[in-house]
Amino acid sequence: MGVHSYLNYLRDRLLPARDLLAESGSIFVQISDENLHHVRELMDEIFGESNFVAQIAYVTTSSQGSGLIPVVNDYVVWYAKNINHTKYRPLYEVKEFGITGSSGYSYVELDNGRISRVAQCSESELKQGKAFAASDLTSSHYSLSEPIDFQGITFSSNARYWSTSTLGMYRLSKAGRIIESGSNIRYKRYFDDFCAFPRTNVWTDTGVAGFTSSRKMYVVQTNEKVIERCALMTTDPGDLVFDPTCGSGTTAYVAEKLGRRWLTCDTSRVSITLAKQRLMTSSFDYYELKYPEEGLRGGFIYKSVPRITLKSIANNPEVDDIYEEYHAKILAALDGLNSKLHDSDQSLPWFEVKTGGRKGVKLDFSKGNGTQDALPTGEKVANNCLLEWEVPLELPTEWIPEEFREFDEQSQPGQSRELSGIEHWFQEFHSTRMAMKRRIDESIANHAGRELLYDQPEVSRNKLRITGPFTVEAVPFATVLGLDEAEQPAKADAAVARSGATSRQSQWQEELLKTGIRGKGGQQLQLLDLEVLPGAHYIHAVGSLAENGDRVAVSFGPEHTALEQRQVEIAMREAGDLFPLPKMLVFCAFNFDPEAAKDIDNIKGIQALKVHMNTDLLTEDLKKGRASNQSFWLMGQPDIEVHEVKGGKLQVEVHGFDYFDTKTGELKSGGKKNIAMWQLDTDYDNRSLYARQVFFPMAGKKDGWYKLKKDIRSELNEELLDKFHGTKSIPFEPGDNRCIAVKIVDDRGIESLKVIRLD
Repeated sequence: MGVHSYLNYLRDRLLPARDLLAESGSIFVQISDENLHHVRELMDEIFGESNFVAQIAYVTTSSQGSGLIPVVNDYVVWYAKNINHTKYRPLYEVKEFGITGSSGYSYVELDNGRISRVAQCSESELKQGKAFAASDLTSSHYSLSEPIDFQGITFSSNARYWSTSTLGMYRLSKAGRIIESGSNIRYKRYFDDFCAFPRTNVWTDTGVAGFTSSRKMYVVQTNEKVIERCALMTTDPGDLVFDPTCGSGTTAYVAEKLGRRWLTCDTSRVSITLAKQRLMTSSFDYYELKYPEEGLRGGFIYKSVPRITLKSIANNPEVDDIYEEYHAKILAALDGLNSKLHDSDQSLPWFEVKTGGRKGVKLDFSKGNGTQDALPTGEKVANNCLLEWEVPLELPTEWIPEEFREFDEQSQPGQSRELSGIEHWFQEFHSTRMAMKRRIDESIANHAGRELLYDQPEVSRNKLRITGPFTVEAVPFATVLGLDEAEQPAKADAAVARSGATSRQSQWQEELLKTGIRGKGGQQLQLLDLEVLPGAHYIHAVGSLAENGDRVAVSFGPEHTALEQRQVEIAMREAGDLFPLPKMLVFCAFNFDPEAAKDIDNIKGIQALKVHMNTDLLTEDLKKGRASNQSFWLMGQPDIEVHEVKGGKLQVEVHGFDYFDTKTGELKSGGKKNIAMWQLDTDYDNRSLYARQVFFPMAGKKDGWYKLKKDIRSELNEELLDKFHGTKSIPFEPGDNRCIAVKIVDDRGIESLKVIRLD
């Protein structure tokens, strides 16, 4: 299809789609990079540039390219009806350290508080420790900008603002969430603060693995995972999803799976047939309802995960309470440790401070603490005494009395000793500090918000769901009028002159004369000549067969609707007025109204044939200009037999299609092997077919009813499943209308209807 035809095709669907969308609705168009820019331009024009939401790139099943760099992705273009009111449900991807979502987490904090680079940690330390990222503590949004004191140093936000208030900053410090980094302080954001990260507009997990749940029916079939994410982001359970290009029914299938209502349509009956079979033979998980009494509108129960943020910590008043509860004990332990260090019987080496405002200062514990040191903040502290942040995380060996060290070196397994005073207060300090941190971490987790994982609804363990009731309907058929019956415009319209019925029928006549009609098994009906018949409404051309010269009358169906009963009736009358009488009346159409098809099959006295026209005839750049192009296909006629069984019930047996033999001029049975699906209405009302029994003879052992049989074996009668796989109906009692109808779809997707009156 040329780009101009494709864009016209797309525009004709986007315009009504825009009007159908709810104010909060969204529309997605899947496209490759070849025409992506054209589609963006078209959608900008229809929906407005301001309503563009995103351009999603997703990995496809295989690489494509023009011989240069391989292309492995397609695109989904997302526009909103009104971007200010668009419904959006964020999706998240679960993080796995070292695999996904761990970029930027460069540090690991061990249980004792020691911090190391990830690259310098052993595998056991990575498992036991907590990875974190040193994130920016400032923001460009107006907030607090006054200096903050941390570990004896005053830090400035420079030309920016702190991310929270003064109270919030000091709560972060109490919670151990601030870390010194160079000349500034940063926020300690743990990997486990939020075990997921937002899904972006680049989807790399939609390749080959994306089609594991079901095989592709079309080359251009969109990955289920892609459609599923689009639906999850923009709809809730019970919302309506519409797909104007049904294809194999993937959108309807996904919507049914997710508990959304759906509507889909297509101009191809092959698509509708495939979608019907797919939906009728599928099974799905049953999702637990949040409010069962409200049904789907109440939503599902979704898995949720905590999300700890800087804001949630800064606004948590429990941090202050827990800090006050433990801090006095920490200071008491610190005083005890400093006292023991000063009173030590042995000469302790000088201790160099590693962190904070006195970094690099050497403390001499052998001297008293009568004088004071001034921190960069201006605060006065006792010299030669450890401050809270200066206490080492691991006890220096030199601080342990020599006799205790000798005992440790000579002790046997199981032997233990009392702790020295320094060891006691050192352990007391750190155990109290760690207990406070655990309490604060618990409080932070309890006060954190939670994010719903909309792609992980809770699945019932004892229920299974199949597709709910749905209907298949056709657009009401328009009445076909002759040229002189149609209302003529007051002024000439160049567009009508270029694409009107006369112009189309002339093209179709030329194509029919050039290619002929393709029959079963490679047979061909070739026309010797074909000319327009003036004065007739529905006999559009007459000609003769090349093989024997028999006269043929041709009636073409309408361009955009199905050929209907009125045309059959009038064409029959007009054919009877011709002289000499034609021996064959050929109805060519893109689609046949079931009642019209029935009437054609019942015509007596003349050989009436139904011919399916290839939809490529509607688009010039799809139709190849060569004689081998097959634009016209001869349709079969259902071969049906009704049997009476025990109890006065009836049973229908389908023998297949009766095909017109172009060599003998007679109808011959085509057998059952080409029947893709057939439907039975046991009480036909002569208006619309209600499929009370459906059969899939061509379905393999893993398809059709057998797929459903495997999924919900305990709830279906296996004997009935075998019957629904065959060509004989389940016995039934005649209905009030005393009439049955059988619709057969062959392997080309062509439908035929057979109506049998039981009287």
